[in-house]
Amino acid sequence: MKKHWHELTAGEVERLLSSNASAGLTSLEADKQLAVHGFNELKEKPRETLWQKFVNQFKDFLVLILIAASLISVLVGEVTDSIVIIAIVLLNALLGVFQEAKAEKALAALKEMTAPNSKVLRDGEIAIIPSKLLVPGDVVLLEAGDYIPGDLRFIESHNVKVQEASLTGESVPVEKSTDPVGSTASLADRHNMGFMSTVVTYGRGKGIVVGTGMQTEIGKIAEMLQSVEEDSSPLQKKLAEFGKMLGVLCLFVCALVFGLGVYSGYSDGVLEMAEVQLMLMTSISLAVAAIPEGLPTVVTIVLALGMQRMAKKNSIMKKLHAVETLGSISVICSDKTGTLTQNQMTVVKAFTLEKMIDLSGEGYDPKGEFFRDGSTVDLSAEHDLAFLLKGSSLCNDAQLKQNPDTGAWHIVGDPTEGALVVAAAKGGYLQNKLAADYPRIQEIPFDSTRKMMTTFHHMEGKYLAFTKGAPDILLSRCTHIAVNGSIHPLTPQERNSIAAANQEMASHALRVLAVAYRAWDSIPDAPNASEIEEQLIFIGLLGMIDPPRLEVRDAVAVCRSAGIRPIMITGDHPDTALAIAKDLGIASQSSLAITGSHLDTLSPAELQQLVQTASVFARVSPEHKMAIIDALRSNGQIVAMTGDGVNDAPALKKADIGVAMGITGTDVTKETADMVVADDNFATIVSAVEEGRVIYANIRKFVYFLLSCNASEILVILFAILLGWPIPLLPIQLLWINLVTDAFPALALGVEKKEPNVMKLKPRNPAEPLLTWKLQVMIGIQSLAMAVTVLGAFKYGLYAYEGDLGVARTFAFITLITTQVICAFAARSEHYSVFHLGFFSNKYLNAGAALSLFLLLLSVYGPLHVIFKTIEPGLNEWLFLLALSPLPFLATELTKLVLRLSTKEDSQVTNSIAK
Repeated sequence: MKKHWHELTAGEVERLLSSNASAGLTSLEADKQLAVHGFNELKEKPRETLWQKFVNQFKDFLVLILIAASLISVLVGEVTDSIVIIAIVLLNALLGVFQEAKAEKALAALKEMTAPNSKVLRDGEIAIIPSKLLVPGDVVLLEAGDYIPGDLRFIESHNVKVQEASLTGESVPVEKSTDPVGSTASLADRHNMGFMSTVVTYGRGKGIVVGTGMQTEIGKIAEMLQSVEEDSSPLQKKLAEFGKMLGVLCLFVCALVFGLGVYSGYSDGVLEMAEVQLMLMTSISLAVAAIPEGLPTVVTIVLALGMQRMAKKNSIMKKLHAVETLGSISVICSDKTGTLTQNQMTVVKAFTLEKMIDLSGEGYDPKGEFFRDGSTVDLSAEHDLAFLLKGSSLCNDAQLKQNPDTGAWHIVGDPTEGALVVAAAKGGYLQNKLAADYPRIQEIPFDSTRKMMTTFHHMEGKYLAFTKGAPDILLSRCTHIAVNGSIHPLTPQERNSIAAANQEMASHALRVLAVAYRAWDSIPDAPNASEIEEQLIFIGLLGMIDPPRLEVRDAVAVCRSAGIRPIMITGDHPDTALAIAKDLGIASQSSLAITGSHLDTLSPAELQQLVQTASVFARVSPEHKMAIIDALRSNGQIVAMTGDGVNDAPALKKADIGVAMGITGTDVTKETADMVVADDNFATIVSAVEEGRVIYANIRKFVYFLLSCNASEILVILFAILLGWPIPLLPIQLLWINLVTDAFPALALGVEKKEPNVMKLKPRNPAEPLLTWKLQVMIGIQSLAMAVTVLGAFKYGLYAYEGDLGVARTFAFITLITTQVICAFAARSEHYSVFHLGFFSNKYLNAGAALSLFLLLLSVYGPLHVIFKTIEPGLNEWLFLLALSPLPFLATELTKLVLRLSTKEDSQVTNSIAK
């Protein structure tokens, strides 16, 4: 079986790639390799053209019906109707193309993360070459600040540390070595490998390139990004299913109306072509009326308005339908580093003999206090703690900086060392002041073998050598201990006490460093670690962690109350991940962290079972994250994935909703995601979920309203034919009502305010239809009530005005519009009475209703009444029609009440109404 590069020795890698560690490749060998492997760059698959996107917009079943209706309209001479229909179809198509045409920028962002140039050995000389010309076998020279230009195997490492958080999720820079690593090591544990786009933060080293371009780990992520197919949102799927069902039903009803109309006319013994043409146009108009062709436009507008509201709350939605999908989320899978945590190492505990002290504060901001047993610690009375803070800040290469524009604090250098500088600053010991008072005279740099660092300073008339490092190693070099300013030999009991404190901190997933010192009369000219770092005087321990964001704990609680299950998926260490997850309430105290190596042993069915209960996944690769999301979605869950690193990007694209962090997130993540959280606040996601729930509820409201209006128009024509009456509404009147008059109230329903307790309800079942049986009942009753009312007005017009069809049709036209406008107020809630909500509390609906009534007046008065073939009604006619119009509204409100009481629907609704 072929071995992986990290399993091989440096010599084996050198031999297999025909490379030379001291001379590199020759130019001829490099050219040959370049011809075989190609340029060291990420390749992009061809995208759909704008024309292809435009054509795809016309594959919808309802759109095809509308196009057919427009063609028939042209054939029978109704060109105006045809133009109106085609205009709507084209508008919807252009909106669709606009949304899809936003270029996929994730790959471009990945490309920008690669280093433009590389320092390599070629022909035995050091050369600077464009990174795109890098080939397997090239020997790359690296130092602090360099981007690693390709995947490489380290063959030399002089204290090299690499920041891999964006790729692996590891919180702190990883120390690199040259020793082989086991075959099952995860990406984060391959300590002899360097990966393209990661950054060297410390030391210098040399590596042999083993992978370039798409063969690198970052290339695999690029491949995954392009291979993940864009899936439709739950709403898009429901609208597509709904559209097909509605289209078939419309065709059947319209064919039935046409057939019955022709048969009715033929029964008189004479079938006039004009009557056939009228029935054909009436059927076509009914098809246009029955199909809510404005629905995609209204949905788009409502989602766009939702995007604007969410942007004001720091949720930037990049894809329209993601707004609605947020409302149906049942699982939020979150990365740890930078998402649930601050991505800023912070000292939270300090230990001097028999004293455990807690530190407060957030991130790199040097503001905080010291506590012991809940009481504030006075540093002037704690000599050992003050000495510990000073020593840890002096024996340090990191620097604490403040952005002069934003005031934000950041660390230049290793985050672990930076945490020590911040802790000292919280105690009033500022790094610049300490460096000025006690300048560094000599040093022994950190070494990954020793795991210690020593610096020399002139302090209190003596030369003090401060040493910091791994507690177990440093403690073994200590012979004495500093206690309350005095020094005495280190006893076995004290060693045990220190070891226990170290173990206690480690059990809480803290990264622990120990600090010691030794006094010298003079400084050796060439200090040797084996001599200097012996017979040390122990000072204390400092425990640090990348702490949880302050607001996340409450946000997790809100998620649980809303029936949303939070899951942590991270590349970090299992113990660290589990400690953070338990602290935030994501995992219970008895939970275990599932590792990537364990996931590799599971079948898809076993993983599908595991994800139902597991809450923490650690040491996972991008492939693992995608497999977890696949398993959750296979269980019928609607999944959101949050993250900030490159390693999160494929999972963000795979999830139903990908959520990137706006501040700490990489460009790759932001371009891949459906949503960017501008303030990196996990609680903002919860707020966005609430908005998504409100938007989905509002979409259902205007779908219910539009369908009840459209169904009423069909029933009016159908019943009139069955009763042998004349057609109550002309085709132009039907088109006017459907395309203009009821559109504005429908749009206003899309911005209805949230109903009470929206985040106390469980996420809706993804299998639940867009229209529940209750909504179907309400549509049936409301449309039937409107049809009966309109037919009543029509019949009254015929009876009272001696068969004047113009008057009767005007009555039907006015009554249908006014009943629809009034019923829009009933559609404001599926559960609550409009009187409970406040009849006029939706100002947009008030305006929409007023506009619809104004358009009605335009169509019956002035020059337009000729086009619509209406008469100009007088005061008596208006009083009669306005008295008749509220009847369907009352029927709808009564239906809501009966359904609520008979099904004992949602006790929270009932209690709210009672209040």
